Amino acid sequence: MIASPYITQLSERLKSAPKPIVFPEGSDPRILQAARAIAREGIALPILLGDRAFIKRSAHALDIKLEGIRIVEPEGSDRLNFFFQKMRQKERLQRFSDKQLSTLLLDSNYFGAMMLDGGEAAALISGATLATSSALVPLFRTIPLEDGIQTASSMLLLEMEENEHIGMHGLLFLADCSVIPNPTAQQLSDIALSTAKLAFLLRGEMPRVAFVSYSSHCAQTNDPSVQKIQQAFALTKERLTSLDFPIEIDGDLQVDAALDLFVAEQKNITGPVAGRANVLIFPDLHSGNIAAKMAQVVANIRAYGPILTGLQKPAAEISRGSSAHDIFGTAVILCTLAKPSEAL
Repeated sequence: MIASPYITQLSERLKSAPKPIVFPEGSDPRILQAARAIAREGIALPILLGDRAFIKRSAHALDIKLEGIRIVEPEGSDRLNFFFQKMRQKERLQRFSDKQLSTLLLDSNYFGAMMLDGGEAAALISGATLATSSALVPLFRTIPLEDGIQTASSMLLLEMEENEHIGMHGLLFLADCSVIPNPTAQQLSDIALSTAKLAFLLRGEMPRVAFVSYSSHCAQTNDPSVQKIQQAFALTKERLTSLDFPIEIDGDLQVDAALDLFVAEQKNITGPVAGRANVLIFPDLHSGNIAAKMAQVVANIRAYGPILTGLQKPAAEISRGSSAHDIFGTAVILCTLAKPSEAL
């Protein structure tokens, strides 16, 4: 599996201390292919959840060797009682009876989420075969939010090897692309700060965040959608002094003025973000998801994620259209974000 220069660079850093990463959809062919590449490269310790015999048959049919890959069957695991007791304490699971919790725990997505929550996996990737809600709900019910954040959302990382003048040398962070349909101004602020933090952790460069819109610095508007963006910008600006990483923000900005310095100059838009944005915050899920899919399908741009933001543990809810290459790259990014203490 040929990885991009950026993913290769991250992969090399991971080889000294591989971390366990869990895949609840262990029998999916793309998951098996990605797990084989991960194990072969020694960048992580793949854990596949599901029926052991079925996973082995699926791997054999694809001529995929399972050396270095761990298979766990939730139904026969000796961790069921321990995970059950932990789930019983989760605030968002209080409405379920003991019988219902026991049933939920046999679902690979809940079992994997509990492995992630307890540190038995450093990261989790799900969504290859599931509708978005089925992959997200177990994580949102079990993994706590980061301190100071009230909103869990998602971020998609685009990598453009031939357009290094865009974003962070060709890396562009988009949010939210898969979770919140119509975020409030406060939620947009949370999304912006969570995404900017991940961008800084992954690249070590200053995030330049643009709250994108169909308008740029609109002084007078009666459009509630533009007003929401401007409110989100103002709220975020008030929170900057509490951050432990450098950041620049601006909004409302049209996307061409945010990404292209020439366009920004022609429109007389100045500032540290205009023409230099590397994090784009979309006003709603329609615009974020459409922009992300267009970039992938029309321009054939590499995309990793969506990676969930705002949670205390690294996880991704990938698209059902993801390839094994996409999953491999997403796994590398998640393991890069995982804390050293989360590797067992």
